[in-house]
Amino acid sequence: MKKMIFAASCALALIAGSAQAQERDLRIAFDVPYAPFEYKDENGNLTGFEVELAEAMCEEMNANCEFVIQAWDGMIPGLLARKFDLIMSSMSITPERAERVLFSEPYYNTPGGWFGPESFNTDVTDMSAMEGKTVGVQRGTTMDTYVTENMGGVVTIKRYTTADDMVLDLEGQRLDVVFVDYPVGEETVLSKDGFKEVGEPVKLGQGVGVAMRQRDTDLADEVNAALRTLKEDGTYDTIMQKYFAYDIKM
Repeated sequence: MKKMIFAASCALALIAGSAQAQERDLRIAFDVPYAPFEYKDENGNLTGFEVELAEAMCEEMNANCEFVIQAWDGMIPGLLARKFDLIMSSMSITPERAERVLFSEPYYNTPGGWFGPESFNTDVTDMSAMEGKTVGVQRGTTMDTYVTENMGGVVTIKRYTTADDMVLDLEGQRLDVVFVDYPVGEETVLSKDGFKEVGEPVKLGQGVGVAMRQRDTDLADEVNAALRTLKEDGTYDTIMQKYFAYDIKM
């Protein structure tokens, strides 16, 4: 009888240990502020589209998640240095980044947008007209890459650590225009008096994905499965509709 009790206890311990092993402890990095994707509300709480999506993803994965605020230019170095496990901060999938990190399947896609003061009437696609203009971008983004490759040597490019700092310089007339993720421009520029969209949106990259270390293939499988479930069961759409009046889903 004692042997049977001992065997049963061992079996229960193994089951409990297996259940615990299925729970992951994950640290997810966000660049804040980057409204409406990630920002702090009036009470200082982290929120936004990607924050809520990350919360739902962690619940689906049965993961204990800690959210980390990280400046954009330190995102990939911080991931590779194991300061966090995931980047879920509007990181566009590009071939250059894919050489360093492993991306999930894309979970949204928005274009880059041109924004400036109502007095700005220059065609941003006309390089002769844009010559000498000052363009603001967030450092290390696909918008930065686009302006550098297509307008370098024609315009003066000013790079910023945060979108908020860039918009402050636009308001202070130290920039002629900014080129930012379209929803960010809507949230931070068009919400202010005296500003408008000054060019057509530009589709960039292959969409946005969750970034992980390249060896974390099992984690990538879990992330992809969780995101697919959230799209299929309507959770993704519910979160998206809180922040956007249009569909950004891939």
